Amino acid sequence: MTEEVIYQDLQNGIALITLNRPNKRNAINVSASRTLARLVEKTEANPDIRVVVLTGTGPLAFCAGADLDDIAAGIGEQIAVNQSGMCGLIHAERRKPWIAAVRGAALGGGTELALACDLIIAGNNASFTLPEVKRGLIAGAGGIYRLIRRIAPAIAMELLLTGNRLEAERAKTLGLINQSVDDERVLETALQLARQIAANAPLAVQETLMVARQALALGESQLRLDVEAAGLRLQASEDVQIGVRAFHEKRTPEWKGR
Repeated sequence: MTEEVIYQDLQNGIALITLNRPNKRNAINVSASRTLARLVEKTEANPDIRVVVLTGTGPLAFCAGADLDDIAAGIGEQIAVNQSGMCGLIHAERRKPWIAAVRGAALGGGTELALACDLIIAGNNASFTLPEVKRGLIAGAGGIYRLIRRIAPAIAMELLLTGNRLEAERAKTLGLINQSVDDERVLETALQLARQIAANAPLAVQETLMVARQALALGESQLRLDVEAAGLRLQASEDVQIGVRAFHEKRTPEWKGR
């Protein structure tokens, strides 16, 4: 039986997770959601994994959201995994950066999966759509508030209230995605970005990420306290000494992650 979600532990601290249901446009059913949730926990628990790349099989769709067959069967609510939401990813507390490598359409929950990631690389033929209002629903897996935070609020409001599609070219202009590249270069571009991140001190990346994610939600006084606390934790880490020695010795540091 074909794996619905493929996990690959790549070299240099990078994990690649692939949604593998191309005949369903990589839509998320209950079993795929539970598998991905386990992989979220696995990558968080593995100190050797520093960055995770999430992609989908085939050129047509990154992910078409929730599988309508499971919804029609009355088990759609099981696609959400505990308090972490769809795929155990949407609301999960993660200390490691995730990169979405998007080819083709990201529809509904597919767009919300991409928005749950910290960075997005998209193919020139990619598109992002939150069409829930066309079905009498709302983008309930974080899409409403994450889109508002990622792009100009007026444009986000237009997309949320119309359910219209956002093409890759405009998504790049709006700052929703980091890069748009030819479709065949999406995954390699995402992995190249992952390698650049993974080459840095893992604790410093994690501490930076945790503060940056809260930048739009917290006031400056609280963010300042968070930055100071993060700095103190890093000063007590072995990686700081490794970085300083490597700088003076003009060599590449070998991070310990502690």
